[in-house]
Amino acid sequence: MPIEARRSAYAGPMPVISVTGVGGPSERKAGVSARSEVGTWMKRSRADQTRAATAATVPTILVSVLIVAPRVSLYRDDMKIDAYFPPDPPENAVLGATEAASRGFDGFFTSETRHDPFLPLVLAAGASTDLDLGTAIAVAFARSPMVTAMTSWDLARLSGGRFILGLGTQVKPHITRRFGMDWERPTDHLRDYIGAVRAIWETWENGSPLRYNGEFYRLSLMTPFFDPGPIGHEIPIFIAGVGPVLSRLAGEVADGFHIHPFHTVPYLESVVIPGIESGALDTGRNPGALTKASAVFVVTGEKQHELEKQMVAVKQQIAFYASTPSYRPVLEASGWDFGEQLNTMSRKGQWEEMAGLITDDVVSQVGVVAPLDDLGDAIANRYRGLVDRLGIYTLGSESAIPDGRIGEVIAALKSPSI
Repeated sequence: MPIEARRSAYAGPMPVISVTGVGGPSERKAGVSARSEVGTWMKRSRADQTRAATAATVPTILVSVLIVAPRVSLYRDDMKIDAYFPPDPPENAVLGATEAASRGFDGFFTSETRHDPFLPLVLAAGASTDLDLGTAIAVAFARSPMVTAMTSWDLARLSGGRFILGLGTQVKPHITRRFGMDWERPTDHLRDYIGAVRAIWETWENGSPLRYNGEFYRLSLMTPFFDPGPIGHEIPIFIAGVGPVLSRLAGEVADGFHIHPFHTVPYLESVVIPGIESGALDTGRNPGALTKASAVFVVTGEKQHELEKQMVAVKQQIAFYASTPSYRPVLEASGWDFGEQLNTMSRKGQWEEMAGLITDDVVSQVGVVAPLDDLGDAIANRYRGLVDRLGIYTLGSESAIPDGRIGEVIAALKSPSI
C-alpha cells in the first residue's frame, strides 16, 4: 500500500522549550520560569497541540560532508524506487539524500550495521522534502519499545510524516553477545514489541492512558512531563525476515515486509506471499494493504568484463547466505541441495572455494543479470506485480551503474515501453 495513503496532512516539529525564549510554546517573559511554561503547554488540549504542531515549520539542516554515492534502486509502474544508504558515517546522509531526491528516487533507507540507523535520517529529513525515509532495518531487541517509539515519533515529526519504521530480530548471537540483551521466542517477542510501540504512540497522539500488558512488556507510566504530544501522522511499521514465520507475522501485525535480497521468485510465490496472506486473513486484515519491499542483487555493466566482475562478487555473497541454515527455505523453494555442503565448508573456513558451488544459473535466479542497457526491462519483467518497493543491491568495489547513467536507467524504467 502506498505510504501516501497512510500519511496525514503535513505537520512540522512540535514547539520546544528554549532558554533563549525562541521556539517554545511562548516567548520567554521576565519572571516566568521554564517550569511554568512547561505546565502551560501540558494543559493545552490535544487539538490545540496538534494545531500548534501543524503551524510549525521543518528546520533546514546544513552540514558540510564528504560523500560516497548511495546504492542505486529502481522501479517500474507502481513500484517505488528506493536508495539504500551505505554504512557510511551519518553526516554523509545529507548529500546522499539530496542526490537521491534529485535523481528521482522515492525512498531513502538506512541499516543498522556500523552506525546508528536513525541518526542519518535526521539529516536526510532536512535535506529532502519528498523522500520516504526509513530504517531497513533497526534491530528491535537492541533497544526498549519506549526508546524506539520516541525516536520514531521525532523522526516522523521532523520529516512531516515521511518516516517508516523498519524492525528486525537479528539473530541470537548478536542480540546476546553483541547487544547484551535477552533472546527468547523472537517471533512472539517481536509481535509484543510492535504492540508496545503502537500503544505508546496511541497515548501520545490521543491522550489515552498508557496501559499495555503484553507477554514481554508491561507499560503503565506516562506522565505529562514525558509526553511529547500529538504529531498528526501515522508511522508505518515494516518488519524483515526470512522464511514463513516472519512473513506470517508481517501479515498479522505489520504495515510492510522487507524481503531479504537473498530470494528467488519461487521463494516469493511459495513462501513469502502466502505467509503474508495467511497472517493477514487469519487476523481479519487485507493482505493487499501490506507493502512488500525488497532489494535485489544485480549483475550488470556496460561491457562484458564488468558483468563478469559483478558475477564473481554476487556468487561469493550468495554462497555466504546459502551456507547459513536460516536461509535454507530459499534454497528449498528452488530445489537446490548445496546448502549443507556450503555450511560444512564455511565451518572449515573455505570461503573462497564456496563460490565455486554457485552456478551462473543460480545467480540469474537469485538476482537479475542483464547488460546496463537492458537492466530496466529485466527488473520490471521479474518484479512487476510481486513487490511494491524495490532497491538494487550491487556488490564490488565500484558501482555497477555509473553515476552518469543512473538518471537514464530510472527514466527507462518509468517509461511504458514494455
